[in-house]
Parts: sequence; structure tokens; C-alpha cells
Amino acid sequence: MTDKGYEFDHKKDEENRIRINMILADRGVRFADIRQAYIDETVEIGKGTFIGPCVTLEGETQIGENCDIGQNSFLKDARIGNGVKIQSSVITESSVGDGTAIGPFVHVRPGSDIGRECKIGNFVEVKNSSLGDGTKASHLAYIGDADVGKNVNIGCGVVFVNYDGKNKSRARVEDGAFIGCNSNLIAPVTIGKKAYIGAGSTVSNDVSDGDLFIERARGKTLEGWVEKTKLLDK
Repeated sequence: MTDKGYEFDHKKDEENRIRINMILADRGVRFADIRQAYIDETVEIGKGTFIGPCVTLEGETQIGENCDIGQNSFLKDARIGNGVKIQSSVITESSVGDGTAIGPFVHVRPGSDIGRECKIGNFVEVKNSSLGDGTKASHLAYIGDADVGKNVNIGCGVVFVNYDGKNKSRARVEDGAFIGCNSNLIAPVTIGKKAYIGAGSTVSNDVSDGDLFIERARGKTLEGWVEKTKLLDK
């Protein structure tokens, strides 16, 4: 079959793909469906690792033992440790340490190094950043151009603001810090060890070890406002 000048032999391609998967299976890799995994010959996978349906593994990807690579995941030039669980996520040119859980719907972009026993949950994006062992970003966060220490909690909706329209800067979050939900860390900025950032804060100055930073406008209640304005009657 010819498409835009390129010739494809789909039967031969399928046979080659299955051949690669059979070799991996003989080495102890487990497949949900050996016909529905797309793995380059250059990929290395440890024994006991499970490959779900429609997984694509490309380039120099290396996966350790007893991992679980869930369906529809895409890895390219990724280095994955032992006992890692990845659900429906994309990882390119990055590394993930032993025992870490990724996904679902995580995007780990090039230049990232995620440590051991981390949790990177649904709809989190990590770009050109390092995360220390035990750090958690469970959902809905953007971590870009950051150096994050060990056992850091990154709350829902946290954004590392790394671009001012002209230059990109890095943020640093040290061990044991707690970043509350919906906070913005405007780089360059450093959050000290075991520092707390209150939910909803925008941080543009360094926070020292053990300090609490909180930035919110004081709330105000206008009693009877709805009735006075008849807003609900419109």
C-alpha cells in the first residue's frame, strides 16, 4: 500500500511487532494483548512488568521489573525504575524512580526527574523539573522549571509560574514543604524546608524554613444583597 509516496506493508509490520513482543514475553514481560502493544526493538523491559493494551514504547525507553504500564500510555526515551505504576499517561525523555505512581492523564515532558515513591496524579503536567522522593502532586497541577525536594505536598490547582513573556525562571521548593491548593509560585522563588503556603496564595518572594505564607484579600459579606438587588428576579 502506498500513502503519499511511502510504502507500507502492514502485514509485515504486524508480524515484526508481534515478534518483538514475543521476545519480551519469553523474558518474563506480561501482556494484556500481545497484538495491541507497539514497542520499538530498542526498548528494554524487566521481567514481571505488565503491558496494557494500546501501549506505545519508543526509542531508548528502559523499564524496570514488576511495573504496570496501563493502557494507552506513551513512553519515549523514558527511564522507569522498578515497581512503577503508569496509567494512561505520556512520559518523554524523563526518568521515574522505583515505586512511583503516575496517572491517569499525566504528561511528563522532557528533562524531568521524578524520584522514588512519588505520586503524580490525574491531570498533572511536569516539565523540565525534578521531584524528590516521596513528593506528591495528586491532581490538577503544573510543575514547570522547578526543583522540588523530598516529601513535598503540592495541592490541587497549584501552578509554577515560570514564564514572564520573555524569560523562563526556576522555582525551588525544599524538603517537607506544603503548597496549598490553588497557589501560584512565581519564579524565581524559593520555598524553604517545611514551609507552608496557604491555599489561594500568590508567592513572588522567598519563604523561609518553617514559615507560613498566606496572601488573600479579606472576605466581606453584604447581607441581604440578593434581595436588595432583586438579582434572582431578573
